[in-house]
Amino acid sequence: MTRSATGYSTWRLIADQLRSEIVDGSFPPEVKLPTEGELADRFGVHRNTVRQSVAALAAEGLVATRQGSGTFVVPHTLLVHRISLRTRLSESIGRPGATSHRPIAAEIVASPPHEVATRLRLDGRPALQVETVADVNGTTVARSTAWFDVALTPDLDIHLRQTRSITKALRAVGIDDYVRTWSAVSSRIANGTEAEDMNLPAGSIVLVVRSVNTLVDRTPLQYTNTRFRADRVELDIDFDAFNDLGGH
Repeated sequence: MTRSATGYSTWRLIADQLRSEIVDGSFPPEVKLPTEGELADRFGVHRNTVRQSVAALAAEGLVATRQGSGTFVVPHTLLVHRISLRTRLSESIGRPGATSHRPIAAEIVASPPHEVATRLRLDGRPALQVETVADVNGTTVARSTAWFDVALTPDLDIHLRQTRSITKALRAVGIDDYVRTWSAVSSRIANGTEAEDMNLPAGSIVLVVRSVNTLVDRTPLQYTNTRFRADRVELDIDFDAFNDLGGH
């Protein structure tokens, strides 16, 4: 298999490029993709390499082959996740009623990872780890790992099992409001668990958002690491809201 100088498979690089052109509208819905031969000439590769790239896009639901007609871009909607002062994933992406944000696991961890302990200023205290997935119209578009200071959120895991909602569980322990004070955005290849949860082909890219939510008095409450399908979600950062908070 052909590989780039970085060791990244060439078919994946081509798939990434075509995916980007589909998402940004260069290849709008219902438009026919260039033929395998045309794409092979464009990228300077063998047709088999192009065929593998297009197959990956088809597995993601971005293109579909019509017998005797060619490969066409499938109508799709890019979901927008807005990162703002009061970011709530369950309210941010998708239409009301079309989105579900469901916890799949919760456990108290005596020694959480260093970044979690540092961001939450735990000073040796345990943290509650909560794993969730976000579905839009039946498609899983994100997986999150959230950490909470147990001292601030006693019995949060119990309320979470009862309510199936982080926001409702926090209200049950007396926390009605919290704000986003820090976020960092990056991207990488999805690991095996993420690929399985989000039904992604090997080599797919996820957008990673690490963030901290605090109480209004700036006491750290929640550290979250969320991975989004890059082919389905766009991140929109509201800088004005963070400037109003104090420039985080």
